[in-house]
Amino acid sequence: MLSAVRHAGTCSPTRIESLMLAARLLLSCRRVPSVLVTSRYLESGNMEKPVETSIKAKLTENLQPSHLEVHNESYMHAVAPGSETHFKVVIVSDVFDGKSLIQRHRLVNDLLKEELAGPVHALSIQAKTPQQWDENPSVSKSPGCMGGSKHDPQMSKKISTQV
Repeated sequence: MLSAVRHAGTCSPTRIESLMLAARLLLSCRRVPSVLVTSRYLESGNMEKPVETSIKAKLTENLQPSHLEVHNESYMHAVAPGSETHFKVVIVSDVFDGKSLIQRHRLVNDLLKEELAGPVHALSIQAKTPQQWDENPSVSKSPGCMGGSKHDPQMSKKISTQV
């Protein structure tokens, strides 16, 4: 396509215009990370894991956790290798003192709303106070990907084998 544009003498103006339009459409249809996510990972120098880096930065900056784990669990799901779509966050912070579990989850979700609106498809959150973490520092295991949906005729079979 671009070679045709480079050799404009061999293409009619209409053909060049349609090729340029096609090129613009292709470029605009790519899924591009947001400016904030992009700027955060460029600043950090971590070009390999931009979404994970952004999640860590936002949670660290806003919640000052005493313990933070961000696990990219995308490899457990039916997505392209190297994807950043499924995450588990284990976070321990004094900010959670006096807050219910739902309030803690809402706080984390609000901080990560940009990622959840874009590249992140699933987020598992384990949010604990330092006292809760000291009493039980275990992290629950994530279930395997079951794929499909309620419209999948095999879903009931998949669910029954998971229990």
